Amino acid sequence: MSRSILRSVLELRTPITRLPPPYLLPTYARSISSTSKTSTPATTTATTSSSSSSSSSQLPPANPPAVRHPPSLQTSPAPSATSAQQSLTQLLPLLRAQPNHYITAHIHGFPYLVTEGDRVRLPFRMPGVLPGDVLRLNRASLLGSRDYTLKGEPYIDEGLFECRATVLGTESEPLRVKIKTKRRNRRSQRVTSKHKYTILRISEVKVL
Repeated sequence: MSRSILRSVLELRTPITRLPPPYLLPTYARSISSTSKTSTPATTTATTSSSSSSSSSQLPPANPPAVRHPPSLQTSPAPSATSAQQSLTQLLPLLRAQPNHYITAHIHGFPYLVTEGDRVRLPFRMPGVLPGDVLRLNRASLLGSRDYTLKGEPYIDEGLFECRATVLGTESEPLRVKIKTKRRNRRSQRVTSKHKYTILRISEVKVL
């Protein structure tokens, strides 16, 4: 009994240096302890932010990245119209001097490679022509001789050549009969055809 009294007296004399756990403190004391704990990290973050801002202000500015522009493409100059005209004026007399010219004439969209004296059988009946008529073929994509060739884009200028064709007449093929039938059908159809063609003779091919 005397020992317990002596222990209690000694505890009262010694100052209290350690607080009890929070769940044993009253409500007011709990709020004070929580605010003190939350205020300390804020100060630390403020100090770290200030130190980081000061260090960032002291750092020298970084050099901006150099912008690389793509190399310019050097294109070769296109041949001028004057050079083409000069080559035409130089080579056209050589083409004119050689005989036996050939030409690729276009008649109603069909190309025909012909020379002077050839006969052309058109796969259709040309409307509005009569035997003996002379036609000038002004559309040609190719004109040449043994060593030289003049090519148009798509056609050659009609002032550089002259091609004439004479209408000889019209021809017709023999009558053709074809019997057309259908499957599972006993009826048959009899179809006849007799196509007509126009005959031309190339009377003149000349380079002007």
